[in-house]
Order: sequence, then C-alpha cells, then structure tokens
Amino acid sequence: MKKVLKAVVVILLVIAAVIAAALILLTVREYRPEAVETLKPADGTETLKAGDTFTVLTYNTGYAGLSRDEDFFMDGGEKVMPDSRELVEHNLKGITSVLREQKADVYFLQEVDLDSKRSYHLNEKEYYEKELGLPGIFAYNFKCDYVPYPLPPIGKVESGLLTMTGIGMSEASRISLPESFTWPVKTCNLKRCMLETRIPVGGGDKELVLINFHLEAYDSGEGKIAQSKMLAQKLETEYKKGNYVIAGGDFNQTFEDMDKYPVHSRDNWTPGVVGKDDIPEGFSFAVSDNAPTCRLLNGPYSGNYEDSQVYVLDGFIVSDNVEVKELENIDTQFEYTDHQPVRMEAVLIQ
Repeated sequence: MKKVLKAVVVILLVIAAVIAAALILLTVREYRPEAVETLKPADGTETLKAGDTFTVLTYNTGYAGLSRDEDFFMDGGEKVMPDSRELVEHNLKGITSVLREQKADVYFLQEVDLDSKRSYHLNEKEYYEKELGLPGIFAYNFKCDYVPYPLPPIGKVESGLLTMTGIGMSEASRISLPESFTWPVKTCNLKRCMLETRIPVGGGDKELVLINFHLEAYDSGEGKIAQSKMLAQKLETEYKKGNYVIAGGDFNQTFEDMDKYPVHSRDNWTPGVVGKDDIPEGFSFAVSDNAPTCRLLNGPYSGNYEDSQVYVLDGFIVSDNVEVKELENIDTQFEYTDHQPVRMEAVLIQ
C-alpha cells in the first residue's frame, strides 16, 4: 500500500512540475505589445480628396476555418479546428472571390492568420495581398507559442487584423485595447487592438482616419465595455482635430433597437448590446439588418434563421462629416466563414 501511495505522490508531483513549468514558459513568452506601436505604411498610389466617393468593406474571415459546415467549442460546438488543410484553402479562395466581387477601396479584415495550427500554418495575409493585388497593414491581436486548451489543444496562434487599400497613407499604428483576462489565462489569450491607418485628404489639412477593430467576445462583459469606451475616446479625439473618421469591424455586440434576429436561447453565447450613448457626439452607427452578419457556431449552418442562431454584429461608426451613400450586408449564406461582409459607400463632405 505504501508503495502505491508513494507512486501516486510521485506522479502528482511530476504533473504539478510540468504544469508549473508550462505556466512559467507561457508567462515568460507572453506577447506583451506596447500601448502604441508604429507600423510601416503600405505603398498605396491612389489619392483621396473631399467630395470623392469611396467604398469600405469589413469582413471577419474566421481564419478561413469556420465555414458553413463547421462548429466551434467556445460556441457550444465540438471542434477546435477544421478537418483539413484543403478545407482552409477552399475557404481562402471563396473569401477572396467575395472580396473581388464586392470590390472596395478599403478592406477591413479580422481573424487573418499568419502562422497558426488551426489554419494549417498558411499565411493568409500574403494570400489575400497576392490575390487582390493590394498592399496591407497587419496588427497582431492573438499571438501565442502554444494555447494548451481544450483537448486536443489549439496550439500555436499568430493572427490579427489586416487593412488593405491602394490609397496612399501617411501613418499606421497598432493601438492596444484593454485586456479582458488576468494571469494565468491572459498569457495565452487574445491581446485586442485597433489598427489605425491615416490617409491624407487632398486639398486641405484634414486626414481620413480609418480604424479596423475586433472587440472581445468571450469575457463576462467588462472587457467589451472597456474596449468600447477606449474606441469612443479615440473617435472623439480625432473628430476634435477636424478629421474624417471611419471605424469598422466586429463589435461582438448587437445594436440598440435592432431586433430582427432575436436570440433563441441564452444557454449559449449571447452578445451584449451597444447603443448611441456608447459613441461620442458627432458620430453614428452605419449598420444594416438586411441580412445577419454572424452565426452562432454551436453546429453547422442550417440554411435558415429559425434553426441557426444569427446576429448583426458587424458594421461601422462614422463621423458626421462622412456621408453614407449605401450600406449593405452581403448575404453569402455563411459559405466560407461564420461572418458575412458589410459594404459601405461613403463620401467625404466638403
């Protein structure tokens, strides 16, 4: 009996030592971005002036791994990653075909992987840039040597935001958003950010400030609130300078007075709600409910909104010196990712 107890104690000590070593390694290797990091502007050659009409498209690409027949463990499904590299490659081609068809002057993409186990280590940034023939600016919002959960584990992740445009820019920055989690969970969790690009507007001293973002999803709510407040502060600061401002991306929140796609059950993930009081004076939401922009990944997409939970979580915030001419959620039937793109046509008011 003593030998058995001794063996059990040894095994437990070994397990504890492995866990401790893993925590130390994850802590030492944790991605710790600066509050603001300067990025190299992309080499666009086109110009923009007041009075010009242009288009912006935002699309959460779901790392090309969350297509129509997929589910995800964090949403009540079972899968951690897609079954094959070929499926990811198929989705990349499909997403690119959507981007080409919905041709835009500026693309805000979220969940773009550089080197992740979940997307079979394909460099999606390079793929989109090559296929669309556009330069891009990239900012990490998820970078970890090894995410050790669930089973099988997520593994290595390098992912983030990608803004692509042929319009010349003067500056670009990664701006850190407040973290939603504490140690030790934060060591291998997302580090959310805003990807800012600044475009000179010809004929004056104003700039068009573009902000690509992807707010918190799976926290208890405080993270999204803190990140939304910081985003609002950034919008207000730029507006007071007299600049044109467009922020777009995945809010991971639905919108006030938008009840076309009701929540079927609160047993699974449920988004928060963002409203007019959450953005500064001089700004408005540019969001549409002509089609949903996201589906819950608790199972494959059923093909209808009654059997699959859907939401409107994606869109834009625009300053009142930007006139929205057209706005549409593009219905792709969630063929290649769990989100659908939003396309906006706008003009800078002179």
